[in-house]
Amino acid sequence: MELNKKKMLAARVLGVGKNRIFFNQANLAEIKEAITRQDIKTLYQEKIIAIKPVKGRKKVRRRKTKRGAGKIKMKIKNRKKEYVKITRKLRKYLIELKNAWVVDKELYRRLRKKIKMKEFKSKSNFRDYLNSIGIKTDKFVKQIYQAEKEFEKKTKEKINKKLK
Repeated sequence: MELNKKKMLAARVLGVGKNRIFFNQANLAEIKEAITRQDIKTLYQEKIIAIKPVKGRKKVRRRKTKRGAGKIKMKIKNRKKEYVKITRKLRKYLIELKNAWVVDKELYRRLRKKIKMKEFKSKSNFRDYLNSIGIKTDKFVKQIYQAEKEFEKKTKEKINKKLK
């Protein structure tokens, strides 16, 4: 008796491979009479049709997220954050030097490009570069800070006088 078509139908209905379908040999006549999907389901519930367990060892579960070279994002984010911090710091310092007339427009443009190309690792490295060019930045910057502090004090005093 060949029941290949019945086996295929049972595999489709029960959602397993046809090699895992097992027919009870004592009830082959009932299986032969089963025509519809519902008939197969009732035979399965009555345990006339059984499903064999999976053969062989279990496959190792794969990671749900793929981690290739292009998927690892953490390092790049940190590098970008570092770049942003350093460039903002250096640009701010460069603007202070420009406002104090220490750096002219042409040099300012060149230094901006060098900052963008990430030539300087830190503010101290940037100062060393400026000193090697021949620009003395320390005393000019100190003068700027002192002038700003004096200006702030004067404005605070004026505000306090007006409030009184």
